[in-house]
Amino acid sequence: MNSAWLRRFGRAVPGAPQLVCFPHAGGAAAAFLPLAKELEPDIEVLAVQYPGRQDRRHEPPATDLLAMAAHLAAVLDELPATARVGYFGHSMGAVLAFEVARRAARPPEVLFASAARSPANTWIDPSILAGERAVEREILALGATTPEVLAQPDLREMVLPPVRADYTALAAYRARPGATVPTPIVALVGDTDPRVSVAQAGRWAEHTSGRFALEVFPGGHFYLIPRLSEVARTVDAELAALV
Repeated sequence: MNSAWLRRFGRAVPGAPQLVCFPHAGGAAAAFLPLAKELEPDIEVLAVQYPGRQDRRHEPPATDLLAMAAHLAAVLDELPATARVGYFGHSMGAVLAFEVARRAARPPEVLFASAARSPANTWIDPSILAGERAVEREILALGATTPEVLAQPDLREMVLPPVRADYTALAAYRARPGATVPTPIVALVGDTDPRVSVAQAGRWAEHTSGRFALEVFPGGHFYLIPRLSEVARTVDAELAALV
């Protein structure tokens, strides 16, 4: 693998399934390091690194979700054809993973849609893009960062531009009417998520012609941080069933 878009985390046994992870708005590949540690050595984690953050911070962040999906589909099509592959997308990453799955020559064998409204119901309040303060309020409400981080000018400058670019991409995104994938979808959501209700997460069922399951965890938009072990067990069980 030689791509600016992918980071390999964890040590996996030969022939292990691969889980391609798509971060949330403003997120980076490193967000999935804890999950990779939970899943090794049975599953190999490949985390997507969006431009404009961490080791790609000098690149302009993307603002077109569908263009990014087309590029990532081409990247992922280069993975070994023998690998069993699943996608895991959190928040914005779930919608991006869905659009990549629609374009990939070899779709994933399971798609985990975490903390996200379904593609047909993705909605961003335009007021979030009104200015930096609005972006700050949104990411603080979701628990994506802390006031202490935003109070530091250097960290603030690292955090806000990618978040704003990702929200711009989401605001412009429109799913094709009736868009589905043949891939089974497992939706995961926190029961107190301020932006995604359990019912909204359940509408991912409308976007697959295959099997659908809904897993509800205690917690908010970033429920997977305190519930990491339970999430890892769900992922492991689904990928083990692919054998």
